[in-house]
Amino acid sequence: MEPVFLGGHPAIDFLNTTFSPQGITTEVIGDGESFLSWMVEATLLDAPTAASIRRRYSSATLNAIAADARKLRAWVTSWIDRWSRRPLDTYDTELRRLNALLQRSHSYCEVVQAEDGVKIVQREHMLDAEELLALIAAQIALLISHEDSQLVRRCAGASCTLRFLDRTKAHRRVFCSAAACGNRAKVAAFRNRQRSN
Repeated sequence: MEPVFLGGHPAIDFLNTTFSPQGITTEVIGDGESFLSWMVEATLLDAPTAASIRRRYSSATLNAIAADARKLRAWVTSWIDRWSRRPLDTYDTELRRLNALLQRSHSYCEVVQAEDGVKIVQREHMLDAEELLALIAAQIALLISHEDSQLVRRCAGASCTLRFLDRTKAHRRVFCSAAACGNRAKVAAFRNRQRSN
């Protein structure tokens, strides 16, 4: 199944790399290749860098990194769920672990010409495949340091497991997607009203 990018933030999209539509668990980053592909689609890695990583590292190495990413996702999911409910708690252990991941990065900024002017782009100089996890750690750091924890929500869809960052003006978003889960909820409510009449 294709990855979903409904989270409103790359860190949330990373949490959503496993989900259960209609109760069937889907794993988006099951191996190293799918992990690299997801990172490119999430714009955490550019295609040339991903191609270079594919050439430099064996499938076994990349599969091991994908397994580490899945473990990271499980840990971060638990942490973000707690953080969204209790933002003022102390998270020293979590921050130490996140900082250890951030220290793996070898990144730099580059100024490039874009269609709409000049912009700064974060570039990665990958010395080690494990630095891929540092790219995700950077997004997690941005989430917890720049976003309101109470706006991280779980979809209200009956069988949906996706999360999102509610960036709506009134902060009343309840579904990951109005077209999918929102529509299913409306249809279910309509059917319940028809049955009770």
